[in-house]
Amino acid sequence: MGFFSKILDKLGLGSKAEAAPPPSAASASPGAVPTTPPSSPVALVDVVAQLEQRATANPQKLNWRTSIVDLLKLLEIDSSYAARKELATELGCPAELMGDSAKMNMWLHKTVLERIAANGGNVPQDLLD
Repeated sequence: MGFFSKILDKLGLGSKAEAAPPPSAASASPGAVPTTPPSSPVALVDVVAQLEQRATANPQKLNWRTSIVDLLKLLEIDSSYAARKELATELGCPAELMGDSAKMNMWLHKTVLERIAANGGNVPQDLLD
């Protein structure tokens, strides 16, 4: 299980992330008609409500909306520098950002929220900009 999979699991998105991807168009024979109906829309998981509830219950004042460290702490996942570097590597952080922890953290926070949204989490647009 990858580091990012742990995040999805904590948010109740794990089973969607592990679903098999649809067959590629290249593997279909020319002129073939798909035999499976289009997939139904994925139900969104209310990530914001979950994280706000966790933040309210947490004795620390954590701001998951701006901090990857706080987001990981709320999810009770290792937020150490080594763990964040592992997550950044897994998600494809550009090498020039890996040497600057502040830049890596900003990239990582935005990328994690984007990936959560891509896996069925309702992340507000203002957090994705």
